[in-house]
Amino acid sequence: MVPGELLSTDRKIMAGRGTSRRDENIYANQLGIKSKRANYMNVIALRGKYLPQKGDVVIGVVLEVGPLNWTIEIGSPEPIFLHVNNVPWRVDYGDTKRFLNIGDSVLVKIMGVDSLNNVEPTLKGTGLRKLSGGYILEISSSKVPRVIGKGGSMISLIRSHTRCRLFVGQNGWIWVEGAMDMIPHVSHVITMIEKNAHELGLTDKVKSYLLDIA
Repeated sequence: MVPGELLSTDRKIMAGRGTSRRDENIYANQLGIKSKRANYMNVIALRGKYLPQKGDVVIGVVLEVGPLNWTIEIGSPEPIFLHVNNVPWRVDYGDTKRFLNIGDSVLVKIMGVDSLNNVEPTLKGTGLRKLSGGYILEISSSKVPRVIGKGGSMISLIRSHTRCRLFVGQNGWIWVEGAMDMIPHVSHVITMIEKNAHELGLTDKVKSYLLDIA
């Protein structure tokens, strides 16, 4: 989408990030990829750092451990801070390393972002967890919808043919775990999708590659 391009005429749809409403219609405010999430129409920038948004589920890596929180890198302009009140464990003061240590990967949800861009993440919720083992691949956050596909079709295709476990964060970080000989193929497919996200017939190309390695 380009700035000024019409995105929606549906009055029930809300204008999200990268968009604005004018004359009851929603238009793009920036160059990027159209993405409808929940009841919001968004335009995700093609370049730049990931900007956290309330409700996003992201993958992060622990950078530092404090007595009451963990500093987590998620590819945003600033790292985020996970407080012991927002984890599913009872953590005593200074005992944080026993639960999450430097280098650990986590799947967290963004509970909120205030006017100063302070981000509040949580590990409390269905599916949120510490990710043991595995590898993290990185793509532009704008390409996440393409990696997932309609109704999860693309990610399901990759999982079924490589027998790998994958979690895709809205920040463009992808956690992969599986047989060592399959990890390079998953990486290749993810790169293929990122580089050719705007091409027609991409799903068929990915499927063809995956069938060749079976």
